Amino acid sequence: MSVLAIDAGTTGVTALVVTEDGRVDARGYREFSQHFPEPGWVEHVPEEIWQATLAACRAALDRADTTPSCVGITNQRETAVIWDAATLAAPRPAIVWQDRRTAEICASLREAGHEPRVAELTGLRLDPYFTGSKFAWLAEHDPRAWAHVTGGRAVVGTVDSYLVARLTGGARHVTDPSNASRTLLYDLEAGGWSAELCELFGVPASALPEIVPNYGEIGRTDPDAFLGLDLPVSGMAGDQQAALFGQTCFSPGDVKCTYGTGSFILINTGSEIVRSDAGLLTTVAWQTPSGEITYALEGAIFVTGAAVQWLRDGLGLIDTAPESEALARTVPDSGGVVFVPALTGLGAPHWDPGARGAILGITRGTTRAHLARATLEAIAFEVRDVVEVMTGAAGLKMPALKADGGASGNDLLMQVQADQLGTPVERPAIQETTALGAAFLAGLGTGLWSSAEELRTTWNLDRRFEPGTRDGATYARWLKAVDRARAWV
Repeated sequence: MSVLAIDAGTTGVTALVVTEDGRVDARGYREFSQHFPEPGWVEHVPEEIWQATLAACRAALDRADTTPSCVGITNQRETAVIWDAATLAAPRPAIVWQDRRTAEICASLREAGHEPRVAELTGLRLDPYFTGSKFAWLAEHDPRAWAHVTGGRAVVGTVDSYLVARLTGGARHVTDPSNASRTLLYDLEAGGWSAELCELFGVPASALPEIVPNYGEIGRTDPDAFLGLDLPVSGMAGDQQAALFGQTCFSPGDVKCTYGTGSFILINTGSEIVRSDAGLLTTVAWQTPSGEITYALEGAIFVTGAAVQWLRDGLGLIDTAPESEALARTVPDSGGVVFVPALTGLGAPHWDPGARGAILGITRGTTRAHLARATLEAIAFEVRDVVEVMTGAAGLKMPALKADGGASGNDLLMQVQADQLGTPVERPAIQETTALGAAFLAGLGTGLWSSAEELRTTWNLDRRFEPGTRDGATYARWLKAVDRARAWV
């Protein structure tokens, strides 16, 4: 028995076939195009996401020794998609979570005094990151497409909803609480769409998907639409909440950090809605079929792995991202160099879209190795910033940081991270914990696994990094550099 897990990420789609004992039987991957029509704008073509999904799943299934009994989905969150309810064709590109075009809309709502109420209802803040402002922008700037929404011909949602529509041949228009809670349209206390917020952002509630639990009976694939398969879609979660689940962070105080293009840190706060005055987001982690909701605090850092990519693609200092570790190890420290990778502004806990990247402390003796080391240190510092605020806000002690994502394979970064946190860092044997979380949810939804406790036994450790000396001086220098980079634009 196995599960087909679909991870529809920001740059491509990964499909995993996960066995009952938590092994990856087979995988497939397909990239799709990134479109940048104007500075600060990022778009995806929904049809390309769907074709990448088909290709990745076909590749995984062709290589698998087992036959999946169900499907789980996880996805890039906050991306705004419109599609025709009947034909499933998308009339325009999706606006991606990274897109900053709605900064003025957010600013005007903030100036009008709406942010405290929005934060109270949603646990979020008025930022272009979230979906609601993207829908408001579409209503204003693409009236033809939006007329189909208000007229009932088209529907709106995030990538999870779009994929379920495609998988089921249009039979289901649904989302889950983890994705819904990232839209600026979801009331955390009430556990559903807010009429007040829909009115504020100009989104017709009739066009929004039904909110269903994160596992259980979500839908069924249409063989004519999806590779001839007739399978239950039985698990679904936004990528970061799926990674929390895939890391088996089932207890309050459990923390995971996904080191990707950006880094996303979540702490399980249990049944309590914990609110933060320090730039963290309150979000739904998952909801059971019985209705019990687990919440989380989240810190979103926009640029971490992307800073290493910039060393490679922007500066040409390295040929591949893994080279950053070997290069950084050739020097004992950064030589006083501090890199603040605010290349798209600062996320949590600073939330300063006007911040810009800065490299400080350069001397004649500075080499590319010092810059590589400063880049890895910056990632660790950014994560420390968030974790310290997060554990303080939740009043919870973190037993260890569970790390996943591409950059977690960098042993030097993981050791620096453990040193800076003063807490062990644990890296799992399976790095693709986002897709694994989708598989776990789907398997729970069909009874392949009976409980969260059973799932814990499938999680295997690759390496544990014990904390060494905590260098307070370098961290103090980092905080000073962040102040220099803020409010640049």
